[in-house]
Amino acid sequence: MTVLQQRADDRRAADQPGSPPRRRGPRATALAKTDKLVLGLMLGIPTLVHVLFVWVPTFGSIALSFSSWDGIGGFEDIEWIGVGNYVDIFTSYPRFWPAVQHNLIWLVFLIAVPTSIGLLLAVLLDRQLRFSRIYQSALYLPMVLSLALIGFIWQLIYRPDDGLLNSLLGLSDKPIDWLGDTDINLYAVLVAAAWRHTGYIMLLYLAGLKSVDPALKEAAALDGANAWQTFFRVTFPVMKPVNIVVLVVTVIEALRAFDIVYVINKGRNGLELLSVLVTDNIIGEASRIGRGSAVAVILLTISLGFIITYLYQTFSKENRP
Repeated sequence: MTVLQQRADDRRAADQPGSPPRRRGPRATALAKTDKLVLGLMLGIPTLVHVLFVWVPTFGSIALSFSSWDGIGGFEDIEWIGVGNYVDIFTSYPRFWPAVQHNLIWLVFLIAVPTSIGLLLAVLLDRQLRFSRIYQSALYLPMVLSLALIGFIWQLIYRPDDGLLNSLLGLSDKPIDWLGDTDINLYAVLVAAAWRHTGYIMLLYLAGLKSVDPALKEAAALDGANAWQTFFRVTFPVMKPVNIVVLVVTVIEALRAFDIVYVINKGRNGLELLSVLVTDNIIGEASRIGRGSAVAVILLTISLGFIITYLYQTFSKENRP
């Protein structure tokens, strides 16, 4: 009798009524106490940090936006005034609407200029150019720098007396004050911000182009489409998820812009932004905690509008059959 036959006989005998239960394989055991402790710490500590440093300040700002408080004294000194801060901001705060206008200009500029240039660079690099890796690294390099450092670098470029830009343009005799002139300083700062933002957009689009099925391009070529028609009618529509990500990233970048203008002139003299108003009201000389919190809530509401739209489109697309 072979071993296989013996095992088959044993299995049939075990299945007979009245026979003892057959031993089964090892079952999953419960987590040990040490494993539970480690898992609890790994999940609990990040959650606690996130709640303390994100959600608590967020809800605290929402609550304080309905108050009048200078930050001195305890919570018993807070005067609750309802929507008074919001009414004051929209009707009689002179710096608010210029800041909204500047944020809108910032958004339109980032969508139009660095997004277009980043897409163009991604298309060129996707053609397997020689030394493309070096080009990618060089173009993405500004993205690893903070906006504050970008502000310092471009201050040297824009200096009216001995700056690089006036020297290249031959304006040393009649220099242009790029950062002091309120008619042009916002656009000068936008060029600096676009220099940093272009590399990030290029990387996003390059990843999107790599994921496009080559068969679609081959089918378009067989149908007689040229390179432009293939890109705008086949490749670009397929990259719709990437386009949504680029739009959301650009909106957030435009709304959270703060470092570069604060480094240059503390966000004044034509460079006012909503994020600067939050800082000036909360930690400024007047310490209007309520008004600063109200501006922060307005900024948060605008941001959430774009973020919720993006999340809704993403999850609704995944749930479709």
